[in-house]
Amino acid sequence: QVQLVESGGGLVQAGGSLRLSCVVSGRTFSTYAMGWFRQAPGKEREYVAAISWSGDNTAYADSVKGRFTISRDNAKNTVFLQMNSLKPEDTAVYYCAANRDAVGRWYISSQKYDYDYWGQGTQVTVSS
Repeated sequence: QVQLVESGGGLVQAGGSLRLSCVVSGRTFSTYAMGWFRQAPGKEREYVAAISWSGDNTAYADSVKGRFTISRDNAKNTVFLQMNSLKPEDTAVYYCAANRDAVGRWYISSQKYDYDYWGQGTQVTVSS
């Protein structure tokens, strides 16, 4: 059973930074494309960022482009989300997700339905 555990959330003032981590159990992390999503109260879960299994390809939602950076360390089974210049509208529960059917070192997806495994989420609250 694959498990994903996020950490690093918290309360931060607008303009501040946080770094989220997601540790994935199992031996096949290096073959998974990974993504970060978020869900604010009363809203749908939305795409934030994605990274290919090789780390060679990344992509971002327009709302976070230039402020957030996704990265991974395959030796540590961990994916990161560095969040800078945080805004109150970034407040949400952040989830990491794994896509086990990634084909090719460049494959990424922004579609939540493409992801097979999900973490429990970590709360990020940005005060104004």
